[in-house]
Amino acid sequence: MKKTVRKSPQQTGEMVIFITAPTVEEGQKIAHCLVSEHLVACVNIVSPVQSIFYWQEKVCDEKEALLICKTRSLFFEKITNRVKELHSYSVPEVIALPVIEGSADYLRWVREVTRAR
Repeated sequence: MKKTVRKSPQQTGEMVIFITAPTVEEGQKIAHCLVSEHLVACVNIVSPVQSIFYWQEKVCDEKEALLICKTRSLFFEKITNRVKELHSYSVPEVIALPVIEGSADYLRWVREVTRAR
C-alpha cells in the first residue's frame, strides 16, 4: 500500500486551483492551454455546476463548468494571468487551496510535469 504524505501548507508547493467557465468548450480551451504550457499537471472539468452569485447589483443563477487544476504554488500568478488572457469573464474565478495531504507518487508527478521549462 502506498504511503500518504502529510505536510503543512507552508511545507508543500502543491495546490488545487478552481476556475469556473461559462461553457465546457471555454473550459477545455483554458485547460488545454494550461496543461500544454506545463503550468498545471492535470485539469478535471465538472459540468454542469450551478453557480449562484452576486454580480452587478443582482443575484445571478447560472450553469457553468468547473475546472479543478493540480499544480504548484509557484505558478499561481502565471496561471492567473493566463486565465485572464483566455477567459471571457471580466473577473474570472481563480482561487487556490493548498494540498495538505496526498499520495507521494501523485505529488511527485505534479512536480515533474510542472517543473520550469
